[in-house]
Amino acid sequence: MNAVPKEISQDIVLAADQLTKHYDVKRSAFKHGTVKALNGVSFELRRGRTLAVVGESGCGKSTLARQLTMIEAPTSGRLLIDGDDVAGASKAKIAELRQRVQMVFQNPFASLNPRKTVEQTLGEPLAINTSLSSTERAERIAKMMRTVGLRPEHATRYPHMFSGGQRQRVAIARAMILDPQILVADEPVSALDVSIQAQILNLFMDLQQQFGTSYVFISHNLSVVEHIADDVMVMYFGGVAEVGDKKTIFAKPRHPYTRALMSATPAIFEEDRTIKIKLQGEMPSPLNPPSGCTFHQRCPYAIERCRVEEPKLRPVDGRQVSCHRAEEVGEGEA
Repeated sequence: MNAVPKEISQDIVLAADQLTKHYDVKRSAFKHGTVKALNGVSFELRRGRTLAVVGESGCGKSTLARQLTMIEAPTSGRLLIDGDDVAGASKAKIAELRQRVQMVFQNPFASLNPRKTVEQTLGEPLAINTSLSSTERAERIAKMMRTVGLRPEHATRYPHMFSGGQRQRVAIARAMILDPQILVADEPVSALDVSIQAQILNLFMDLQQQFGTSYVFISHNLSVVEHIADDVMVMYFGGVAEVGDKKTIFAKPRHPYTRALMSATPAIFEEDRTIKIKLQGEMPSPLNPPSGCTFHQRCPYAIERCRVEEPKLRPVDGRQVSCHRAEEVGEGEA
């Protein structure tokens, strides 16, 4: 993807340019190594849209979430939130930006304080970040609870008194209580029963329509992604394999890894089913990354160029792909 310009479009609420995060790890008493959890990730998030980030475990999705919510600082690269560059921003500016970006975690029971009532959980960010009176805070809490499908009179209850789906509604209410511009959702439905997942996904979509919030929706479930996303970014080994409009990518993936992920998605109707593509081997060790393309050891399209030259994101067929042979992927196959 092209580098993010210094002045970005007003339509873009968040932009990452070559975002990188490295961790120094101790391999033994005398050896240290570097894990490249994120390795030059670039993308844009448009206002009121949902960017889904997909990939298998260890690809860097959760690390990216921590960068976007400013829980951790990047090793290098730029992160712009509504035009404001996070790098070099003052503590006061970071505190302001954090109000614009909120997060919903995977496990609502772990992310909610069991010793605090819902009223205390939702009231705390209002008390810290606004000048609302106690009466005004109570009114906003009641309104938000109704918005996410909870009864305001249950605000005095503790998390353990709710079901898993209700707890995730509380977590969503906490994230939305400050009316953020961006919501980062890290696997927000994977810990829920399948029967509840659709309800929570529909709630996300209703809130986006009501408040105009932009979402970064992290998931490994492509069926969920197809339901909620506008755009899709496929990650592999800390980098971007493919990124573009959902319909374009789902219709004809151009990266071999994206194609393998798509083929593994269950389909109810026979006409929607595709030949399953079984990837050979495992993801490489982050302490010993391969040369060239990080996917070449598992890729059925790999040639000598892939082993020695790292591919860059480039435009192919209406999306951005980091593959030397993207134009050939899937051609002539059912």
